[in-house]
Amino acid sequence: MKPIPIWLLVYPGFLLLDATGPAQVFSTANDEARDAGLPPPYQINMIAAEPGLVMSTAGVAVQAAPLPQPAELAGSTLIVAGGRGVELGPQGSPALDGALIDWLVQAAGQVTRCCSVCTGAFVLARAGLLDGRRAVTHWQDAAALQAQYPAITVQEDAIYIRDGALYTSAGIAAGIDLALALVAEDQGRAAGLAVAKRLVVFYKRPGGQRQFSTELLAQAEPQGLHGRLTAWLRPRLQQQLDVEQMAAALAVSVRTLHRHLQQEAGLSPAQLLLRLRMEAACGLLEQAGMTVKRAARQSGFGSEYNLRRAFAAQLGVAPSDYQSRFG
Repeated sequence: MKPIPIWLLVYPGFLLLDATGPAQVFSTANDEARDAGLPPPYQINMIAAEPGLVMSTAGVAVQAAPLPQPAELAGSTLIVAGGRGVELGPQGSPALDGALIDWLVQAAGQVTRCCSVCTGAFVLARAGLLDGRRAVTHWQDAAALQAQYPAITVQEDAIYIRDGALYTSAGIAAGIDLALALVAEDQGRAAGLAVAKRLVVFYKRPGGQRQFSTELLAQAEPQGLHGRLTAWLRPRLQQQLDVEQMAAALAVSVRTLHRHLQQEAGLSPAQLLLRLRMEAACGLLEQAGMTVKRAARQSGFGSEYNLRRAFAAQLGVAPSDYQSRFG
């Protein structure tokens, strides 16, 4: 079989790991194949509208080839890296001009898979490729993506999402998760697992396909209001809780709770509680022998109906589907 061409689209100010993370995954898949006496399954190409050395935000440049003609892209995979200012459009990232967007529209009609990493979702969105589809980006930019492109259903808690031939992933390192999923899609689960082992990364992150920033933020500021509230909520997820109880537990007013939580985490108290319950439900569904009904009760949703509604809104899948994939 001919190797699958992987086209990694970069531009000045791209995020280095958005491109090199997936590139290393596919390169390691090639190493695994060679070690097994098999031909490499991937042909990896860095491309840019202006070929040559393209500087990343890390101060490291990569050598990029010219954009291929769209007709050359049949059967290949295109991955668009995120970058500084991409969420602002051409004003924030001048390299993403109309000509590049026009090329992207044509390319997307030819490739087998069109993908983005992190804020690369804004590039796909600007090209109109995500209209009517589910998508994810970095959790810090999810609200902006939804506001700028209301035709997209932004599901900010996913690590990566596939909607037809369109794939989007969460912030930066999530591009590695996406690339591992693509390897597994092409070569089978065993191949994806072998690549993950060789890279010393999770084949499937604990928690599976979700991008919760709650734990990271709580660890960053454990004495902040968000960290304290998270610590108070976790053992009480099965209880009926309201914002007045949360404020009283932290000895602050409801208004202060809302203001500080928004400042620290960009969340309302209700949104934080929902995220923690979702996190708990996902973890429970990954356990052997767990039922959806019991997971709903133990995570605080109370009923299967409530859990199904939350999963549909937050992850775009049914709890049973999540369980069959990650359990």
